[in-house]
Amino acid sequence: MKKKILILTAVFIAALISCHKNAITGSRGLTLIPENELMGMSYQQYDQFLKEHPPLPESDSRVQMVKRCGQRIQKSVEQYYSQKGLSKELEGFNWEFNVIDESTVNAWCMPGGKVAVYTGLLPVTGDEQSLAIVMGHEIAHAVARHGNQRMSQGMLVQLGGAALSIALSQKPALTQELFYQAYGISTTLGVLSYSRKHESEADKMGLIFAAMSGYNPEAAIDFWGRMAESSKGQKPPELLSTHPSDERRIKDLKAFMPEAKKYYKPQ
Repeated sequence: MKKKILILTAVFIAALISCHKNAITGSRGLTLIPENELMGMSYQQYDQFLKEHPPLPESDSRVQMVKRCGQRIQKSVEQYYSQKGLSKELEGFNWEFNVIDESTVNAWCMPGGKVAVYTGLLPVTGDEQSLAIVMGHEIAHAVARHGNQRMSQGMLVQLGGAALSIALSQKPALTQELFYQAYGISTTLGVLSYSRKHESEADKMGLIFAAMSGYNPEAAIDFWGRMAESSKGQKPPELLSTHPSDERRIKDLKAFMPEAKKYYKPQ
């Protein structure tokens, strides 16, 4: 009982002093970890991940497509934030796009723009238009600091809200697992779920980023419909384990489509 009270107290105090305001939507979320510290961990973990999962070479046509798509979205994200006077939100970003030759139907973006796309996703996206929908969505999670919010929640529960540096020195393995969970990378502990609010924000922001990059935002309707169909009667793809696809999502995407199309300029 005493432990529960301490945890609740910690949550309350953290909520008062550690809420980050989303630069685009204005919503707030708990972020206990300074973003520059999280980026430092991200760059280290990304390099380690690539050593354990060597990416495909740049000569591969799939890599060329992912890098082209990613760089176009990166440019749009930077342009969008600049137009809003919010470029400071992207300070420290060091973008990188790699393709991992594994059958997992997944993609993710670590803090600082460190992106990985698995070859197992590409047959499901089918073309660069749908790939842009996925990459825009994942990048949106990163720039909105959704992963920071998820990891902060995990650290409150698992580590009592310890500072990242202390957590890394005292419980490095657990802290790494919490990091991987927070950013949708396969782990032994499973994956921390995004909230409906996070999903809605990433869907909308991702559509705008894709549209600004010259990709038709309408591709999102067919893509998420295919993802929903692929999960019926079987274990859902990794991408859907943290990104629930349902009738509500499709309905919300359709409702937001007129706004997204305002940014659409085909290339």
